[in-house]
Amino acid sequence: MTTVTEKNTGTVLHLSALTQYFIPLGNYFFPILIWAFRKDKSQFVDYTGKQALNFQLSMLLYSLLLAVIAIPTLLYSIFSNVTFHQFEQGDFQLEQLTAGNITGIATVALTAVFLFIALKIAEFFLIIYAAVKTSNGEQYRFPMSISFLK
Repeated sequence: MTTVTEKNTGTVLHLSALTQYFIPLGNYFFPILIWAFRKDKSQFVDYTGKQALNFQLSMLLYSLLLAVIAIPTLLYSIFSNVTFHQFEQGDFQLEQLTAGNITGIATVALTAVFLFIALKIAEFFLIIYAAVKTSNGEQYRFPMSISFLK
């Protein structure tokens, strides 16, 4: 049986990950602080903290993977038709970036960008959903979460 304090702590722990939109790395810093101070006092808070941190680390891993795919392929597809001499002389013109000049590889990069946006939207709603479940006293496990902390 979880107490109201444990439920509230778990809910705040999940919602503290939303500080990433205001404070850089807040989605790691604040959950770690709350979890570190309360993990020994409650098994429910310990489980909730591990799930929240595992989810945030998984989202970081997925985001980095998408960035590794998107950034180089997008740069390659944009600058593949521009010679170094044109770029050095300032002869680079936006007319060279027509749909015929940008290769199909740009589709891969744009797909990765759209997946990143979808990932961030899903992350936002999953955090809210986890906070609601936790406030009801349920132990929530995030989908797509890798268990870094067991």
